[in-house]
Amino acid sequence: MSSVLQPATEDQDPPVARTYRPVSSHLAIAPPVSVVIPAMNEAENLPYVFKTLPDWIHEVVLVDGNSTDDTVEVARELWPGVKVVGQRGKGKGDALRSGFEACTGDIIVMVDADGSADGNEIVSYVSALVSGADFAKGSRFANGGGTDDMTFIRMLGNRVLCAAVNRKFGARYTDLCYGYNAFWRHCLDKIDLDCTGFEVETLMNIRVVKAGLKVQEIPSHEYLRIHGTSNLRAVRDGLRVLRVILGERSNRRALRRRPHPSPLLGTGRGKVS
Repeated sequence: MSSVLQPATEDQDPPVARTYRPVSSHLAIAPPVSVVIPAMNEAENLPYVFKTLPDWIHEVVLVDGNSTDDTVEVARELWPGVKVVGQRGKGKGDALRSGFEACTGDIIVMVDADGSADGNEIVSYVSALVSGADFAKGSRFANGGGTDDMTFIRMLGNRVLCAAVNRKFGARYTDLCYGYNAFWRHCLDKIDLDCTGFEVETLMNIRVVKAGLKVQEIPSHEYLRIHGTSNLRAVRDGLRVLRVILGERSNRRALRRRPHPSPLLGTGRGKVS
């Protein structure tokens, strides 16, 4: 189903017709949405991931990290139009950068391939973006969010690192190291991503704040990985995140001089509602 925007009055010049995609009973959008899924040996998990993806999305971009199982074949069977991109380097950050380059949509959504993310939540991210946000940041610790897959050590580390980012960069994040996010494509021009590992989410969260982009947190529930084991290593990757935080220069003074935008979405300093 689709509809097109009609001119409001007869004396106005007719606008260019735009195809709208029904997203829910109360929302239809024109911007095409691309979903990027970095995957390495996730053939067993992909059926669960693709099952929850909404049918109104514009494209799915699967970044294959040189899988030795049937990841690519399974993806093509589940989503015949999937765009498969071979990863050039190593690491999640490198995979996401490859996927972003291949996207043709105006909105980009990041989804993990382990089955921990619910694709049905994408509508909440897209709703925030079309309502005025630049960056929709998933949070497991915002009201309505949750997690089934975080040890005490990882939760403690996330809180400490999140507090460090909030203090140093003037953000108000409730979650830092979470990979379920969405943003307008134009944001990539302002948040140059120059890392290769799991620290990529932290780098994005810091640089959207430094760029003065409007951020809105989206409550999200993280489920357990369904099959296989994660490549995440709490201590190793936590230290990489810490190095990113310490290496990024704060520009809070410059951000404080920016005019205050709509209170619905916080401020250009990266506050979240």
